[in-house]
Amino acid sequence: MLAGLAAAAGWLLLRGSLPHYTGTVHSAAVQQAVQVERDVRGTVTLRGSNRADLDWALGYVHAQERFFQMDLLRRRAAGELAELFGPAALPADRAARPHRMRARLRAAVARLPQDQRARIERYRDGVNAGLDALGVRPFPYLLVRSPPAAWRSEDTLLVVAAMAFTLNDSRNRRELAFSRMQAALPASAFDFLTVSGGRWDAPLDGEALVWPAPPRADELDLRAGAARAAPGPAAASTPADDRYPGSNAFAVAGALAGGAALVADDMHLELGVPSLWFRTRLVYPDPRDATVTLQVTGASLPGAPALVVGSNGRIAWGFTNSGVDSADWVRVIADPADADRYRAPDGFTHSERHLETIHVRGAADELLEVRETLWGPILARDADGTALALAWTAQEPGAIDLHLQQMELARNLEEGMTVAQASGIPPQNLVIGDREGNIAWTIAGRIPARAGGFDPRLPADWSAAGSGWQGWIPAQALPRVVNPPGGRIWSANQRHLGGAALAQLGDGGYDLGARAGQIRDDLAARPAFTPADFLAIQLDDRALFLEHWKDLLARTLAQAPRTPARAATAQVLADWNGHASIDSVAYRLVRAWRSEVTDAVLDGFAARVRQRFPDFSLPKLPQAEHAVWMLLEQRPQHLLPPAFASWDALLLDRADRVEARLAAQPGGLAARTWGERNTTRIAHPMSRALPAFAARWLDMPAQPLPGDSNMPRVQAPAFGASERFAVAPGDEANGYFMMPGGQSGHPLSPYYGAGHADWAQGRPTPFLPGPAEALLEFVPE
Repeated sequence: MLAGLAAAAGWLLLRGSLPHYTGTVHSAAVQQAVQVERDVRGTVTLRGSNRADLDWALGYVHAQERFFQMDLLRRRAAGELAELFGPAALPADRAARPHRMRARLRAAVARLPQDQRARIERYRDGVNAGLDALGVRPFPYLLVRSPPAAWRSEDTLLVVAAMAFTLNDSRNRRELAFSRMQAALPASAFDFLTVSGGRWDAPLDGEALVWPAPPRADELDLRAGAARAAPGPAAASTPADDRYPGSNAFAVAGALAGGAALVADDMHLELGVPSLWFRTRLVYPDPRDATVTLQVTGASLPGAPALVVGSNGRIAWGFTNSGVDSADWVRVIADPADADRYRAPDGFTHSERHLETIHVRGAADELLEVRETLWGPILARDADGTALALAWTAQEPGAIDLHLQQMELARNLEEGMTVAQASGIPPQNLVIGDREGNIAWTIAGRIPARAGGFDPRLPADWSAAGSGWQGWIPAQALPRVVNPPGGRIWSANQRHLGGAALAQLGDGGYDLGARAGQIRDDLAARPAFTPADFLAIQLDDRALFLEHWKDLLARTLAQAPRTPARAATAQVLADWNGHASIDSVAYRLVRAWRSEVTDAVLDGFAARVRQRFPDFSLPKLPQAEHAVWMLLEQRPQHLLPPAFASWDALLLDRADRVEARLAAQPGGLAARTWGERNTTRIAHPMSRALPAFAARWLDMPAQPLPGDSNMPRVQAPAFGASERFAVAPGDEANGYFMMPGGQSGHPLSPYYGAGHADWAQGRPTPFLPGPAEALLEFVPE
């Protein structure tokens, strides 16, 4: 009886935190009535007489559906997770807090234009009103036994900053590792591993870079002086995860799509419950012409009052992560007479010291001292021990704001590009099309203007006048591609341009161009397009990138002494169907073999760096495919890892290892399908703290899904397309929009997980909301 009463009480508490879907709310915060409609998937349509009322109403709706998600985003950027979750969250807070984002963005709010500041304040008030109106606090706060903290003005900018933490490496580990590689390897070897592209490139300007030749034996001999060791597991120093926080976006001109341009976007991010995005439509009079009603449809980000991607009937737009260089290490040259002073362009100056307090739930507070320079906080040391300060765009004044909201008002391609280029967001590729059939690509967000001739891949001394970052590159100077001759634009986190544009933007780790090239070729293969054709491209799981690896494995097995295990491997390989399909054992086998070979080859170079820096780990090297394949083709003996007698021995050893590992699992090699490896784990952030039966109730169903990296359908167990849409501005009724994880964050909501099954199966759901099934109205008091 007691257990039953406890369960009933828990159920009532859970129901008490449900969002309000119907009824009337009286508030002095709205000037005129606002209607909030929800369709069968929970997509919200907000109708109002002015945008200001919609700011407040959207804050109210976001808070009731997604406040816990919003809270996690702001806390992640501010380094305040331990206050909610205790000591387990301290590592994340210790990494984020040195950036002092809360203090920076509190100051940024004060500097914003009045219209943006007022928008943030209205949204803030709507969030807090929506939170206060719940009968019971959102259910995750019942589990952590802590009340939610009120929303503050800077929290909206912190949510934008959280995306910068997701899309950029906030510790700039890549260039820190480059510093060690440059110090330990000859220049030819360093360049061989760090070039920005090669034959897999798929830039918009059509020019692939030339990968340099391997270092000569007189420059680097990996076998000289190295002890021969038996081949073992792939070294932990090589990166095994090839997921890239990016996206696919592409567009075709109206001449190929029946009038208006056609735009597609699917942003690849970590997947969770609920979705990162919130399906939203805003309907209100155009402030420039009250006779025109704006209808803006797409995805908003809970925590901010703007639509991130979508269509306003005149333009449609999407983003992919740009991969431009948004961070640099600055060598901090200390004053020999005073360690607290460092050399700056105006002479030696004192660093600022900030004492940050990390509040820890259930434990003592932790104090963290942050030493700040004019370039940024000191976070690391160079290869020679010199202190390094991190210059990162997200830390700079003006880097984060709400200007992107003006995309709602853009009437054509040019206006949309102008808004995006001036917006304070993490640097992104913008793919945009308009109702007249025009298409374009450009960079959205702020890009630093570098001066002084330093190599941005490596730490540099910025103490000379005129060196380092000299403000932002003017928006009008950013590169753009408008209406290319073929009428097609593709963006998949690859390097988009070369020459002066590449030098201007820098290389922050562009993804390998295999995925972009497949999208480019898919677009080239069709003379005309409908949204269904775009969906077919987004769901393309052909393993074109692995074809040459499959052929190499087949040749390796054919030339090797035959054993039962190798015969089994060859038999599996014979069933290759050319897709990352859930029933393919061959795909999983070839993929695993490529990873093993790549790791073994790269670890030969990493081992040489470890001789000087024992704790060295290779950074993520998205272009390493070019280097590894060149070595496999040329087979220079001096660059063969010392553990192997020949390149053939390396290839065969890795094949035997993969077969042994997969065959040792239940069911043997024949049961090792790609679907078994690529089964989704899309979880609610609180499910790990609950019993298994409750966790299953919160999480999305585990499903084997096709797709992988280096192909258009990017898919991993907890990573992939966080949304997927295609739309022609002005023809939204024929577009589609899919989203995993559902619209609501409340497990008793009818919209919890709504639409997830359609996303998983690749079934298109309408871009526009359907008929309203629930109506909530806000009216002035």
